[in-house]
Amino acid sequence: MKILVVNAGSSSLKYQLIDMDGEKEMAKGLVERIGIEGSRLKHSAGEKKTEIVQEIPDHEAAAQLMLKILQDPEFGVIRSTDEIGAVGHRVLHGGSAFTASVIVNDAAKQAIRDCFPLGPLHNPANLMGIEACEKVMKGTPQVAVFDTAFHQTMPPKAYMYGVPKMYEEKLHVRRYGFHGTSHRYVSRRVCEFLGISPEGKKIIICHLGNGSSLSAVKDGKCQDTSMGLTPLEGLLMGTRCGSCDPAVVQFIANNPLKDDGTPVGHPVSVDDVLTMMNKKSGLLGISGKSSDCRDIDNLADAGDPDAILAREMLIYGIKKYIGSYAAAMGGVDIIVFTAGIGENNADLRAKVIEGLEFMGAKIDAEKNRTRSEAVISAEDSKVTVCVIPTNEEIMIARDTLDLVTTGKVRDN
Repeated sequence: MKILVVNAGSSSLKYQLIDMDGEKEMAKGLVERIGIEGSRLKHSAGEKKTEIVQEIPDHEAAAQLMLKILQDPEFGVIRSTDEIGAVGHRVLHGGSAFTASVIVNDAAKQAIRDCFPLGPLHNPANLMGIEACEKVMKGTPQVAVFDTAFHQTMPPKAYMYGVPKMYEEKLHVRRYGFHGTSHRYVSRRVCEFLGISPEGKKIIICHLGNGSSLSAVKDGKCQDTSMGLTPLEGLLMGTRCGSCDPAVVQFIANNPLKDDGTPVGHPVSVDDVLTMMNKKSGLLGISGKSSDCRDIDNLADAGDPDAILAREMLIYGIKKYIGSYAAAMGGVDIIVFTAGIGENNADLRAKVIEGLEFMGAKIDAEKNRTRSEAVISAEDSKVTVCVIPTNEEIMIARDTLDLVTTGKVRDN
């Protein structure tokens, strides 16, 4: 069966067509600037690549263009949309309602709407992608795969916040965690790669990219994760501040500064502060120059003090989470690096593991040069340290295939 994987953003639609017979990628692409001047589609199928620049007013038009290029005589890979057995959609927030992926129906769509306040930037766009595909692919099963689902095995002691319990009971204020599809894929793949069973294993997954999160996985189940009610909590990230004293929000709201550091002169709203914490903070906010870790490394290596501080804060934060998760699980057997930074930044990996010898983790400098699936720990390391490239698309495709053929997800 051929599965189409879709990840819709507010002004974008990313897609990948996968032949599940061998799990082979057939084509992929990105429709960007939907509803904005300069909208375009970038598409590739093997060595063939093309770009279409045209007005794309909404997500339905984007979905139509996606299907058109997939059937194109020169750049397409299918003759008819009838060849697509189902569509799997990434959905950011499933709240506490979803512990696994689901076939989309009216109840599922309403539950996604109910999570709009928890994922205001992503969930509305994800639902737009689902409804657009429903309109242009009538009768084709649609599946929702939730970023939060993998983390729903956390116990209350890990997901509860220390605010009055009624806020969890009435408003569902709790830790949810994100990047769950990646954490789920990587926690399973590392065991396959090492030829071991997840049972009895304590694994720490370091998903490090422009958005970053860690998870503690024991016996194949998530025990804790660094992101919270929203993706803002946890590590310092590209533009997100990560965890901080909640009173900082109030203090900044009452004493806001302009971008040049001068006082605004009047209080601003909590929403304004959270926008700043989501979009102008993190590596960008500390360095004052870039949210890209590659730029931060170049600047730090050249002696820029703010970039050096930003890099040190990121590494320090990762170390603290690794240490706390090892303590929470009563040890750690495997530490895994994944995602853009985790897979490609050997220096950062080395700096993170440096100093963790007390818990038995040591890196082999030569092995650590890899950018592919590999064990990078030293021979005498008591903790196995690995690099495992993530593949959220194949995880979404597998869930979609399972649901439309057997009615349940095999891993849950």
